[in-house]
Amino acid sequence: MDPFPPLAESIAYARSLGKPTVADLLSDAARDGRTLVQPRSGVGDHDAMLDLLLGLEHRAQPDVATITIDSYTRLLQLDTARRALRGDAGTLNGYPLVSHGWRRGRELNELVRAPLQVRHGSPDARLLFRTTLASGITSFEGGGISYNVPYVKNIPIASSVRAWQEVDRVAGEATAAGLVVDRELFGTLTAVLMPPSICLAVTLIEAVLAAAEGVRCISIAYPQGGHPWQDLAALRAIPRLAARYLTPYSGVRVHTVLHQFMGIFPTDWSRAIDLITYGALLAGLGNVDKVVTKSPAEARGIPTLAENAEGIFATRAALEQPLDRLVIDEDAVADELEAIEREVGELVEPILDQRDLVVAVADAFADGRIDVPFSASRFAQSLVTPCRDQEGAIRFADVGRLPFSQATRRRNDDLVRVRLRERADSLDGLMRDLYFFSDERPSPPWKWFGRRGERSAAHAQVAAR
Repeated sequence: MDPFPPLAESIAYARSLGKPTVADLLSDAARDGRTLVQPRSGVGDHDAMLDLLLGLEHRAQPDVATITIDSYTRLLQLDTARRALRGDAGTLNGYPLVSHGWRRGRELNELVRAPLQVRHGSPDARLLFRTTLASGITSFEGGGISYNVPYVKNIPIASSVRAWQEVDRVAGEATAAGLVVDRELFGTLTAVLMPPSICLAVTLIEAVLAAAEGVRCISIAYPQGGHPWQDLAALRAIPRLAARYLTPYSGVRVHTVLHQFMGIFPTDWSRAIDLITYGALLAGLGNVDKVVTKSPAEARGIPTLAENAEGIFATRAALEQPLDRLVIDEDAVADELEAIEREVGELVEPILDQRDLVVAVADAFADGRIDVPFSASRFAQSLVTPCRDQEGAIRFADVGRLPFSQATRRRNDDLVRVRLRERADSLDGLMRDLYFFSDERPSPPWKWFGRRGERSAAHAQVAAR
Protein backbone atom coordinates (compact mmCIF):
# COMPACT_ATOMS: atom_id res chain seq x y z
CA MET A 1 0.00 0.00 0.00
CA ASP A 2 1.40 3.39 -1.00
CA PRO A 3 1.98 5.84 1.88
CA PHE A 4 -0.69 8.50 2.07
CA PRO A 5 0.23 11.97 0.83
CA PRO A 6 0.08 14.84 3.34
CA LEU A 7 -3.36 16.37 3.77
CA ALA A 8 -2.20 19.61 2.15
CA GLU A 9 -1.13 17.71 -0.98
CA SER A 10 -4.48 15.90 -1.16
CA ILE A 11 -6.31 19.22 -0.88
CA ALA A 12 -4.15 20.75 -3.60
CA TYR A 13 -4.80 17.73 -5.82
CA ALA A 14 -8.58 17.97 -5.36
CA ARG A 15 -8.48 21.65 -6.29
CA SER A 16 -6.39 20.89 -9.36
CA LEU A 17 -9.08 18.65 -10.85
CA GLY A 18 -10.98 21.65 -12.15
CA LYS A 19 -14.41 20.33 -11.22
CA PRO A 20 -16.77 21.37 -8.45
CA THR A 21 -16.84 19.58 -5.13
CA VAL A 22 -20.04 17.90 -3.99
CA ALA A 23 -20.40 20.71 -1.45
CA ASP A 24 -20.24 23.24 -4.30
CA LEU A 25 -23.00 21.46 -6.20
CA LEU A 26 -25.19 21.15 -3.10
CA SER A 27 -24.78 24.85 -2.37
CA ASP A 28 -25.69 25.74 -5.97
CA ALA A 29 -28.69 23.40 -5.90
CA ALA A 30 -29.98 24.95 -2.67
CA ARG A 31 -29.55 28.45 -4.09
CA ASP A 32 -31.23 27.64 -7.41
CA GLY A 33 -34.03 25.44 -6.06
CA ARG A 34 -32.74 22.47 -8.05
CA THR A 35 -32.44 18.80 -7.07
CA LEU A 36 -29.23 16.91 -7.81
CA VAL A 37 -29.58 13.32 -9.02
CA GLN A 38 -27.23 10.57 -7.85
CA PRO A 39 -27.35 6.83 -8.62
CA ARG A 40 -25.71 4.06 -6.64
CA SER A 41 -22.86 2.16 -8.32
CA GLY A 42 -20.03 -0.10 -7.28
CA VAL A 43 -18.21 -3.18 -8.64
CA GLY A 44 -14.97 -4.85 -7.58
CA ASP A 45 -12.73 -4.67 -10.64
CA HIS A 46 -11.05 -1.32 -11.27
CA ASP A 47 -11.57 -1.25 -15.04
CA ALA A 48 -15.17 -2.38 -14.62
CA MET A 49 -15.74 0.38 -12.06
CA LEU A 50 -14.36 2.96 -14.46
CA ASP A 51 -16.50 1.59 -17.29
CA LEU A 52 -19.57 1.76 -15.06
CA LEU A 53 -18.93 5.36 -14.04
CA LEU A 54 -18.18 6.46 -17.59
CA GLY A 55 -21.14 4.53 -18.96
CA LEU A 56 -23.54 6.20 -16.52
CA GLU A 57 -21.98 9.55 -17.34
CA HIS A 58 -22.42 8.97 -21.07
CA ARG A 59 -26.00 7.70 -20.82
CA ALA A 60 -27.51 9.68 -17.98
CA GLN A 61 -25.16 12.48 -16.78
CA PRO A 62 -25.70 12.10 -13.02
CA ASP A 63 -24.87 15.23 -11.03
CA VAL A 64 -22.93 13.23 -8.44
CA ALA A 65 -21.26 9.89 -9.15
CA THR A 66 -20.99 7.10 -6.60
CA ILE A 67 -18.32 4.65 -5.55
CA THR A 68 -20.04 2.06 -3.37
CA ILE A 69 -17.55 0.10 -1.26
CA ASP A 70 -17.54 -3.68 -0.86
CA SER A 71 -18.54 -5.34 2.41
CA TYR A 72 -15.06 -6.75 3.16
CA THR A 73 -13.52 -3.30 3.07
CA ARG A 74 -16.37 -1.91 5.16
CA LEU A 75 -15.46 -4.36 7.93
CA LEU A 76 -11.67 -3.93 7.49
CA GLN A 77 -11.31 -7.49 6.16
CA LEU A 78 -8.73 -6.19 3.73
CA ASP A 79 -6.87 -9.48 3.20
CA THR A 80 -10.12 -11.08 2.06
CA ALA A 81 -10.80 -8.19 -0.31
CA ARG A 82 -7.31 -8.49 -1.80
CA ARG A 83 -7.71 -12.24 -2.29
CA ALA A 84 -10.96 -11.59 -4.14
CA LEU A 85 -9.18 -9.10 -6.39
CA ARG A 86 -6.49 -11.65 -7.19
CA GLY A 87 -9.17 -14.25 -7.94
CA ASP A 88 -12.56 -13.11 -9.21
CA ALA A 89 -13.26 -9.44 -8.50
CA GLY A 90 -16.81 -10.06 -9.68
CA THR A 91 -17.55 -11.74 -6.34
CA LEU A 92 -17.20 -8.39 -4.56
CA ASN A 93 -20.35 -6.38 -3.94
CA GLY A 94 -18.60 -3.05 -4.35
CA TYR A 95 -15.32 -1.33 -5.09
CA PRO A 96 -12.48 -2.10 -2.62
CA LEU A 97 -10.95 1.38 -2.67
CA VAL A 98 -8.44 0.73 0.11
CA SER A 99 -7.10 -2.36 -1.67
CA HIS A 100 -6.95 -0.64 -5.06
CA GLY A 101 -5.28 2.35 -3.41
CA TRP A 102 -5.58 6.10 -3.66
CA ARG A 103 -3.69 6.34 -6.95
CA ARG A 104 -6.41 4.32 -8.66
CA GLY A 105 -8.96 6.40 -6.80
CA ARG A 106 -7.40 9.44 -8.43
CA GLU A 107 -7.63 7.78 -11.82
CA LEU A 108 -11.38 7.38 -11.39
CA ASN A 109 -11.66 10.97 -10.22
CA GLU A 110 -9.69 12.36 -13.16
CA LEU A 111 -11.65 10.49 -15.82
CA VAL A 112 -15.17 11.13 -14.52
CA ARG A 113 -16.75 14.55 -15.04
CA ALA A 114 -18.99 14.56 -11.97
CA PRO A 115 -17.64 14.84 -8.43
CA LEU A 116 -17.56 11.54 -6.56
CA GLN A 117 -19.04 10.37 -3.30
CA VAL A 118 -17.96 7.28 -1.37
CA ARG A 119 -20.87 5.28 0.08
CA HIS A 120 -20.18 2.23 2.19
CA GLY A 121 -21.42 1.04 5.61
CA SER A 122 -18.31 0.91 7.76
CA PRO A 123 -18.42 1.26 11.55
CA ASP A 124 -14.72 2.22 11.47
CA ALA A 125 -14.04 4.23 8.33
CA ARG A 126 -10.80 5.94 9.29
CA LEU A 127 -8.60 4.12 6.77
CA LEU A 128 -11.24 4.33 4.05
CA PHE A 129 -11.64 8.06 4.64
CA ARG A 130 -7.90 8.69 4.40
CA THR A 131 -7.91 6.82 1.09
CA THR A 132 -10.95 8.81 -0.04
CA LEU A 133 -9.32 12.16 0.72
CA ALA A 134 -6.04 11.13 -0.90
CA SER A 135 -8.09 10.25 -4.00
CA GLY A 136 -9.43 13.81 -4.09
CA ILE A 137 -12.99 12.64 -3.39
CA THR A 138 -14.98 15.31 -1.59
CA SER A 139 -18.06 13.57 -0.17
CA PHE A 140 -18.21 10.74 2.35
CA GLU A 141 -21.32 9.05 3.71
CA GLY A 142 -21.91 7.54 7.11
CA GLY A 143 -21.65 7.96 10.86
CA GLY A 144 -20.84 6.16 14.07
CA ILE A 145 -24.46 5.20 14.74
CA SER A 146 -25.95 4.80 11.27
CA TYR A 147 -23.05 2.67 10.02
CA ASN A 148 -22.94 0.47 13.09
CA VAL A 149 -26.37 -0.30 14.49
CA PRO A 150 -28.01 -1.43 11.21
CA TYR A 151 -25.02 -3.42 9.95
CA VAL A 152 -22.87 -5.14 12.59
CA LYS A 153 -23.45 -7.20 15.70
CA ASN A 154 -20.48 -6.96 18.02
CA ILE A 155 -18.96 -3.48 17.75
CA PRO A 156 -19.77 -1.24 20.73
CA ILE A 157 -21.56 1.93 19.74
CA ALA A 158 -19.15 4.13 21.69
CA SER A 159 -16.26 2.59 19.76
CA SER A 160 -17.74 3.34 16.34
CA VAL A 161 -18.81 6.85 17.35
CA ARG A 162 -15.27 7.66 18.50
CA ALA A 163 -13.81 6.26 15.26
CA TRP A 164 -16.16 8.50 13.29
CA GLN A 165 -15.20 11.49 15.42
CA GLU A 166 -11.71 11.02 13.99
CA VAL A 167 -13.13 10.93 10.47
CA ASP A 168 -15.02 14.15 11.14
CA ARG A 169 -11.95 15.76 12.71
CA VAL A 170 -9.95 15.20 9.53
CA ALA A 171 -12.90 16.38 7.42
CA GLY A 172 -12.99 19.48 9.60
CA GLU A 173 -9.26 20.06 9.09
CA ALA A 174 -9.70 19.79 5.32
CA THR A 175 -12.62 22.21 5.48
CA ALA A 176 -10.61 24.71 7.53
CA ALA A 177 -7.82 24.44 4.94
CA GLY A 178 -10.21 25.34 2.13
CA LEU A 179 -11.57 22.01 0.84
CA VAL A 180 -15.13 21.64 2.07
CA VAL A 181 -15.93 17.95 2.57
CA ASP A 182 -19.59 16.99 2.39
CA ARG A 183 -20.50 14.57 5.16
CA GLU A 184 -23.74 12.80 4.36
CA LEU A 185 -25.53 11.12 7.27
CA PHE A 186 -27.33 7.86 6.57
CA GLY A 187 -30.80 8.38 7.97
CA THR A 188 -32.05 5.32 6.12
CA LEU A 189 -30.68 3.03 8.88
CA THR A 190 -32.11 -0.49 8.35
CA ALA A 191 -34.33 0.83 5.52
CA VAL A 192 -37.22 -1.25 6.84
CA LEU A 193 -40.32 0.58 8.10
CA MET A 194 -38.27 3.32 9.72
CA PRO A 195 -40.33 5.81 11.76
CA PRO A 196 -39.28 9.31 10.65
CA SER A 197 -38.46 10.50 14.15
CA ILE A 198 -35.92 7.71 14.65
CA CYS A 199 -34.27 8.46 11.30
CA LEU A 200 -34.00 12.15 12.09
CA ALA A 201 -32.98 11.68 15.72
CA VAL A 202 -29.99 9.53 14.74
CA THR A 203 -28.87 11.87 11.98
CA LEU A 204 -29.20 14.94 14.20
CA ILE A 205 -27.04 13.36 16.89
CA GLU A 206 -24.46 12.50 14.22
CA ALA A 207 -24.73 16.03 12.83
CA VAL A 208 -23.94 17.54 16.23
CA LEU A 209 -20.97 15.17 16.59
CA ALA A 210 -19.70 16.12 13.13
CA ALA A 211 -20.17 19.86 13.61
CA ALA A 212 -18.28 19.69 16.90
CA GLU A 213 -15.26 18.35 14.98
CA GLY A 214 -15.33 21.15 12.40
CA VAL A 215 -17.52 19.70 9.62
CA ARG A 216 -19.35 22.54 7.92
CA CYS A 217 -21.24 20.78 5.09
CA ILE A 218 -23.70 18.24 6.44
CA SER A 219 -26.22 16.36 4.31
CA ILE A 220 -29.05 14.74 6.24
CA ALA A 221 -30.59 11.86 4.31
CA TYR A 222 -34.14 10.65 4.84
CA PRO A 223 -35.63 7.44 3.36
CA GLN A 224 -38.95 7.67 1.55
CA GLY A 225 -41.43 5.84 3.76
CA GLY A 226 -44.41 5.70 1.42
CA HIS A 227 -46.93 8.16 2.87
CA PRO A 228 -46.59 11.49 1.04
CA TRP A 229 -47.70 13.84 3.80
CA GLN A 230 -45.58 12.13 6.42
CA ASP A 231 -42.58 12.08 4.08
CA LEU A 232 -43.02 15.74 3.14
CA ALA A 233 -43.26 16.65 6.81
CA ALA A 234 -40.04 14.77 7.56
CA LEU A 235 -38.22 16.58 4.76
CA ARG A 236 -39.51 19.95 5.97
CA ALA A 237 -38.45 19.07 9.51
CA ILE A 238 -34.78 18.61 8.57
CA PRO A 239 -33.78 22.28 8.20
CA ARG A 240 -35.96 23.29 11.14
CA LEU A 241 -34.43 20.70 13.46
CA ALA A 242 -30.93 21.45 12.20
CA ALA A 243 -31.44 25.13 12.98
CA ARG A 244 -32.57 24.20 16.47
CA TYR A 245 -29.79 21.78 17.41
CA LEU A 246 -26.80 23.05 15.41
CA THR A 247 -27.06 26.67 16.53
CA PRO A 248 -23.86 26.52 18.65
CA TYR A 249 -21.79 25.74 15.54
CA SER A 250 -21.33 28.69 13.20
CA GLY A 251 -21.07 28.33 9.45
CA VAL A 252 -22.69 24.89 9.16
CA ARG A 253 -24.63 24.33 5.92
CA VAL A 254 -27.24 21.59 6.11
CA HIS A 255 -28.60 19.96 2.97
CA THR A 256 -31.62 17.69 2.62
CA VAL A 257 -31.25 14.37 0.77
CA LEU A 258 -34.00 11.91 -0.13
CA HIS A 259 -33.36 8.22 -0.70
CA GLN A 260 -35.99 6.82 -3.01
CA PHE A 261 -37.94 3.94 -1.48
CA MET A 262 -35.48 1.50 0.11
CA GLY A 263 -37.95 -1.27 0.90
CA ILE A 264 -39.29 -4.14 -1.18
CA PHE A 265 -39.80 -3.05 -4.79
CA PRO A 266 -42.44 -4.38 -7.21
CA THR A 267 -41.10 -6.85 -9.76
CA ASP A 268 -43.30 -5.38 -12.50
CA TRP A 269 -41.25 -2.88 -14.50
CA SER A 270 -43.98 -0.27 -14.99
CA ARG A 271 -44.96 -0.36 -11.32
CA ALA A 272 -41.31 0.04 -10.36
CA ILE A 273 -41.06 3.09 -12.62
CA ASP A 274 -44.22 4.43 -10.96
CA LEU A 275 -42.57 4.07 -7.55
CA ILE A 276 -39.39 5.81 -8.72
CA THR A 277 -41.50 8.60 -10.21
CA TYR A 278 -43.42 8.91 -6.96
CA GLY A 279 -40.12 9.30 -5.07
CA ALA A 280 -38.91 11.93 -7.52
CA LEU A 281 -42.13 13.93 -7.16
CA LEU A 282 -41.69 13.77 -3.40
CA ALA A 283 -38.12 15.06 -3.79
CA GLY A 284 -39.35 17.96 -5.89
CA LEU A 285 -42.22 18.84 -3.58
CA GLY A 286 -39.88 18.58 -0.59
CA ASN A 287 -37.31 20.93 -2.14
CA VAL A 288 -34.52 18.48 -1.42
CA ASP A 289 -31.02 19.31 -2.60
CA LYS A 290 -30.27 15.76 -3.76
CA VAL A 291 -32.14 12.55 -4.50
CA VAL A 292 -30.45 9.14 -4.50
CA THR A 293 -32.13 7.03 -7.15
CA LYS A 294 -33.30 3.46 -7.46
CA SER A 295 -33.66 1.39 -10.63
CA PRO A 296 -36.72 -0.43 -12.00
CA ALA A 297 -34.79 -3.70 -11.62
CA GLU A 298 -34.47 -3.23 -7.86
CA ALA A 299 -36.56 -6.30 -7.01
CA ARG A 300 -34.25 -8.56 -9.03
CA GLY A 301 -30.91 -7.46 -7.57
CA ILE A 302 -28.00 -5.25 -8.60
CA PRO A 303 -29.03 -3.26 -11.68
CA THR A 304 -27.17 -3.17 -14.96
CA LEU A 305 -25.80 0.11 -16.26
CA ALA A 306 -28.83 0.52 -18.53
CA GLU A 307 -31.28 -0.23 -15.71
CA ASN A 308 -29.51 2.24 -13.44
CA ALA A 309 -29.78 4.87 -16.16
CA GLU A 310 -33.53 4.17 -16.46
CA GLY A 311 -33.94 5.13 -12.81
CA ILE A 312 -32.13 8.41 -13.46
CA PHE A 313 -34.26 9.14 -16.54
CA ALA A 314 -37.51 8.50 -14.67
CA THR A 315 -36.38 10.66 -11.77
CA ARG A 316 -35.35 13.58 -13.96
CA ALA A 317 -38.55 13.37 -15.99
CA ALA A 318 -40.62 13.67 -12.82
CA LEU A 319 -38.49 16.52 -11.43
CA GLU A 320 -39.04 18.46 -14.65
CA GLN A 321 -42.83 18.36 -14.28
CA PRO A 322 -44.69 21.51 -13.14
CA LEU A 323 -45.09 20.51 -9.51
CA ASP A 324 -47.52 23.32 -8.76
CA ARG A 325 -50.22 21.19 -10.39
CA LEU A 326 -49.94 18.71 -7.54
CA VAL A 327 -52.13 19.48 -4.56
CA ILE A 328 -50.65 19.06 -1.10
CA ASP A 329 -52.85 18.59 1.96
CA GLU A 330 -51.07 21.23 4.01
CA ASP A 331 -53.15 20.54 7.12
CA ALA A 332 -52.10 16.88 7.12
CA VAL A 333 -48.46 17.83 6.51
CA ALA A 334 -48.61 20.33 9.37
CA ASP A 335 -50.02 17.67 11.70
CA GLU A 336 -47.21 15.31 10.78
CA LEU A 337 -44.54 18.01 11.04
CA GLU A 338 -45.61 18.96 14.54
CA ALA A 339 -45.62 15.31 15.62
CA ILE A 340 -42.23 14.53 14.09
CA GLU A 341 -40.57 17.56 15.67
CA ARG A 342 -42.04 16.69 19.07
CA GLU A 343 -40.92 13.05 18.83
CA VAL A 344 -37.40 13.98 17.73
CA GLY A 345 -37.08 16.46 20.59
CA GLU A 346 -38.19 13.86 23.12
CA LEU A 347 -35.58 11.44 21.76
CA VAL A 348 -32.54 13.68 21.33
CA GLU A 349 -32.75 16.41 23.94
CA PRO A 350 -32.01 14.17 26.96
CA ILE A 351 -28.95 12.91 25.06
CA LEU A 352 -27.68 16.24 23.76
CA ASP A 353 -27.97 17.72 27.27
CA GLN A 354 -25.26 15.35 28.54
CA ARG A 355 -21.67 16.49 28.95
CA ASP A 356 -20.08 13.46 27.23
CA LEU A 357 -22.14 12.90 24.10
CA VAL A 358 -20.43 9.64 23.15
CA VAL A 359 -21.21 8.04 26.51
CA ALA A 360 -24.72 9.49 26.43
CA VAL A 361 -25.42 7.92 23.03
CA ALA A 362 -24.10 4.51 24.09
CA ASP A 363 -26.08 4.61 27.35
CA ALA A 364 -29.26 5.65 25.56
CA PHE A 365 -29.01 2.68 23.19
CA ALA A 366 -28.23 0.33 26.08
CA ASP A 367 -31.33 1.54 27.93
CA GLY A 368 -33.56 1.57 24.85
CA ARG A 369 -34.12 5.34 25.15
CA ILE A 370 -33.09 5.50 21.53
CA ASP A 371 -33.62 2.44 19.38
CA VAL A 372 -33.61 1.18 15.80
CA PRO A 373 -36.11 -1.44 14.63
CA PHE A 374 -34.64 -4.70 13.35
CA SER A 375 -31.13 -3.66 14.38
CA ALA A 376 -28.19 -6.02 13.88
CA SER A 377 -26.35 -4.70 16.94
CA ARG A 378 -26.40 -6.46 20.29
CA PHE A 379 -25.69 -3.04 21.81
CA ALA A 380 -29.14 -1.80 20.80
CA GLN A 381 -32.33 -3.11 22.37
CA SER A 382 -34.42 -3.41 19.16
CA LEU A 383 -37.59 -3.34 21.23
CA VAL A 384 -39.37 -0.91 18.92
CA THR A 385 -41.83 -2.46 16.48
CA PRO A 386 -43.02 -0.27 13.60
CA CYS A 387 -46.23 -0.64 11.63
CA ARG A 388 -48.28 1.26 9.08
CA ASP A 389 -51.53 2.93 9.94
CA GLN A 390 -54.64 2.64 7.77
CA GLU A 391 -53.30 5.20 5.31
CA GLY A 392 -49.78 3.79 5.05
CA ALA A 393 -47.92 6.17 7.36
CA ILE A 394 -45.25 4.55 9.52
CA ARG A 395 -46.12 4.47 13.21
CA PHE A 396 -45.22 2.43 16.28
CA ALA A 397 -46.95 -0.85 17.10
CA ASP A 398 -44.70 -0.92 20.18
CA VAL A 399 -42.61 2.07 21.29
CA GLY A 400 -40.38 -0.12 23.43
CA ARG A 401 -38.59 2.07 25.98
CA LEU A 402 -38.53 5.26 23.92
CA PRO A 403 -39.06 8.24 26.26
CA PHE A 404 -42.14 9.56 24.53
CA SER A 405 -44.60 11.82 26.33
CA GLN A 406 -48.19 10.81 26.98
CA ALA A 407 -49.32 13.16 24.21
CA THR A 408 -47.00 11.49 21.71
CA ARG A 409 -48.08 8.00 22.74
CA ARG A 410 -51.76 8.93 22.65
CA ARG A 411 -51.53 10.35 19.13
CA ASN A 412 -49.67 7.29 17.88
CA ASP A 413 -52.10 4.88 19.56
CA ASP A 414 -55.11 6.69 18.13
CA LEU A 415 -53.68 6.42 14.61
CA VAL A 416 -52.82 2.72 14.79
CA ARG A 417 -55.68 1.38 16.92
CA VAL A 418 -57.96 0.34 14.05
CA ARG A 419 -55.14 -1.12 11.99
CA LEU A 420 -53.74 -3.17 14.87
CA ARG A 421 -57.20 -4.45 15.73
CA GLU A 422 -57.58 -5.65 12.12
CA ARG A 423 -54.23 -7.47 12.24
CA ALA A 424 -55.18 -10.83 13.71
CA ASP A 425 -51.67 -12.16 13.03
CA SER A 426 -48.93 -9.67 13.92
CA LEU A 427 -46.36 -11.39 11.68
CA ASP A 428 -48.75 -11.38 8.73
CA GLY A 429 -49.48 -7.72 9.37
CA LEU A 430 -45.78 -6.91 9.49
CA MET A 431 -45.20 -8.68 6.19
CA ARG A 432 -48.05 -6.76 4.58
CA ASP A 433 -46.48 -3.52 5.78
CA LEU A 434 -43.10 -4.56 4.39
CA TYR A 435 -44.67 -5.43 1.01
CA PHE A 436 -46.53 -2.11 0.89
CA PHE A 437 -45.49 -1.42 -2.72
CA SER A 438 -45.44 -5.01 -3.93
CA ASP A 439 -47.10 -6.18 -7.13
CA GLU A 440 -50.23 -7.24 -5.23
CA ARG A 441 -50.81 -3.78 -3.78
CA PRO A 442 -52.30 -0.72 -5.46
CA SER A 443 -49.94 1.52 -7.39
CA PRO A 444 -48.25 4.40 -5.56
CA PRO A 445 -50.97 6.66 -4.18
CA TRP A 446 -51.25 9.31 -6.88
CA LYS A 447 -54.71 9.99 -5.44
CA TRP A 448 -53.04 11.81 -2.56
CA PHE A 449 -51.93 14.64 -4.81
CA GLY A 450 -55.46 15.65 -5.75
CA ARG A 451 -57.11 16.10 -2.37
CA ARG A 452 -57.23 19.84 -1.85
CA GLY A 453 -58.56 20.56 1.59
CA GLU A 454 -59.49 16.96 2.35
CA ARG A 455 -58.16 15.20 5.41
CA SER A 456 -58.35 11.59 6.39
CA ALA A 457 -60.79 10.66 9.11
CA ALA A 458 -57.94 9.40 11.27
CA HIS A 459 -55.99 12.66 11.02
CA ALA A 460 -59.09 14.76 11.61
CA GLN A 461 -59.97 12.81 14.77
CA VAL A 462 -56.45 13.06 16.19
CA ALA A 463 -56.13 16.77 15.35
CA ALA A 464 -59.39 17.44 17.19
CA ARG A 465 -58.12 15.99 20.45
